Amino acid sequence: MKRPVRFPVSTTLLRRLAYANIVANVAIVVTGGAVRLTASGLGCPTWPRCTDESYTTTPEMGVHGVIEFGNRLLTFVLVLIAGATLLAALLHRPRRRSVVLPAIAVVVGIVAQAVIGGITVRTQLHPSIVGIHFVVSMLLLLAAYTLWRRVGEPDAPKVLLVPEPIRTLVRATVATSAAVIVVGVAVTGSGPHAGDADAVRNGLDPQTISQVHADLVFLLLGLSAALWLALRAVGAPAAAVRAAAVLLLVELGQGVVGFVQYFTDLPAVLVGAHMLGSCLVWLATLAVLWSIRERRPVTPPPARAAAPSRTSAPVPA
Repeated sequence: MKRPVRFPVSTTLLRRLAYANIVANVAIVVTGGAVRLTASGLGCPTWPRCTDESYTTTPEMGVHGVIEFGNRLLTFVLVLIAGATLLAALLHRPRRRSVVLPAIAVVVGIVAQAVIGGITVRTQLHPSIVGIHFVVSMLLLLAAYTLWRRVGEPDAPKVLLVPEPIRTLVRATVATSAAVIVVGVAVTGSGPHAGDADAVRNGLDPQTISQVHADLVFLLLGLSAALWLALRAVGAPAAAVRAAAVLLLVELGQGVVGFVQYFTDLPAVLVGAHMLGSCLVWLATLAVLWSIRERRPVTPPPARAAAPSRTSAPVPA
């Protein structure tokens, strides 16, 4: 009987595919922002077709149709990458549940995003649905980042590397980072870049909600700086100190872009850069969360030397 043909998948290949999911999901956030910032949100006015008669853009729809349809095509690229990653996770030996589950979550999340994108078009770019679309993108990045990290670590119990007060500070930093993203979505929903000239806004006062957003950013900066100092003070591993430093630098860069765009009447280029920065801040936040614990390979206990047998003892003459 012939043995079934096997297609071995190396850990290196699986990790590269997992990393590709992170890059692809960041890219589609940026291109989705370009759709909105060029007022191409309704370039394809319906979904799943681009028009009532065609699944693709038509010359009559102009550049806005091309931009919107191009962003839709990128979804298929994400599906291909996520599908290849899931297949690789299933073929990898040993098959690991801790890797397969986040790989499934990425695939499901991308499909859900396609549906939410369709609802966004069908609701004429309602800011609440657009906001949900962005928040789900951040959850997708969480799943993709989890997948990437789990591929690179063994299936072993977590070992905590810092004291409980530091872990509490990390949790507060992660929660504040998430709050900054959510309130930032509300700021976007009140601003001028709606994706289409006729799209409604959420009705919030732009100055008031922007001030709330700025206050949360200052809180995040303070927590991140305190975390970096605390990690250094307790002698935390170098990787954790470095992750906190990177987070602080990314936040500072994002803050500069945010303030400049606010005081220059939100130019599209800076708004797009700010969306990219949101992804980078979130990924840097997740890196800090992962840096305060590790999973160490479980080594079997050393074998004990066999006790000498009494029957093999030399017999006196």
